[in-house]
Amino acid sequence: MTYVRHLLTAWNTTGEGIHSPYLFHIVRFIMRDRNSFYCFSDIERQRGRLLHCEDVLDVVDFGSGGSPEGKHVARKVCDIAANHLERSEVGQLLFRLVNYMGQHEHRPLEIIELGTSLGVTTAYLAAANSTNRVTTYEGSETVLAIAQGIWRALKLENIVWQQGNIDDTLFLCAREKIDIAYIDANHTYEATKRYAEFLLPKITANGMLIIDDIHHSAEMERAWNELKEDVRVTTSMDLYHIGILFVSPCFLKRHYRIRI
Repeated sequence: MTYVRHLLTAWNTTGEGIHSPYLFHIVRFIMRDRNSFYCFSDIERQRGRLLHCEDVLDVVDFGSGGSPEGKHVARKVCDIAANHLERSEVGQLLFRLVNYMGQHEHRPLEIIELGTSLGVTTAYLAAANSTNRVTTYEGSETVLAIAQGIWRALKLENIVWQQGNIDDTLFLCAREKIDIAYIDANHTYEATKRYAEFLLPKITANGMLIIDDIHHSAEMERAWNELKEDVRVTTSMDLYHIGILFVSPCFLKRHYRIRI
């Protein structure tokens, strides 16, 4: 029902009415781009392998309702891939956003990902430019090991990882400035707000804080609605599956619901 409401109310699909040239370009050209980049097929082949992998992992889950020590559960790789990997359309959009921002800034980017899972989305974030640094956070050592194998197969060498409870490891992050932060970890109101509160002051002028599954539940919608009204946030974009927050004082205080 929430997706139907989004389709009926989303209007800004071509960028009309967006005053910032930077944001207009993102909506008009980056979000509507359907061209396939060189690495997409390689990454999707790795996704296909994961979807057919019957190996069983001892997964430590620090997510919703879990204890600080984590809960051990046995899960097949294929089940994790089917239920927790970001859809290809979102991964490829993240790649395009990283690519565009790097071209705009003319320097290597600092990228943070909360919730590595099996590493497919991490691969999209890292593949755009080998000079960027992607730091990804994952709770389960066994899941991270599978992700590392994916990155080796794709020859991605610009990924740094932190393993452990994100509630502990994130706050050891020494990055002064972050260009793109992607939150796809503990899908609760408290965790989403806590992570965003830590990351928002670090986002650069043209940077983005991207939150996955903003309509996943009532509490995720509550977190999203509060964050887009935060005084530090100027422009927000609701793409249904993800939400993007911008902090530049040069942008108007606007909320866009976009159909892609």
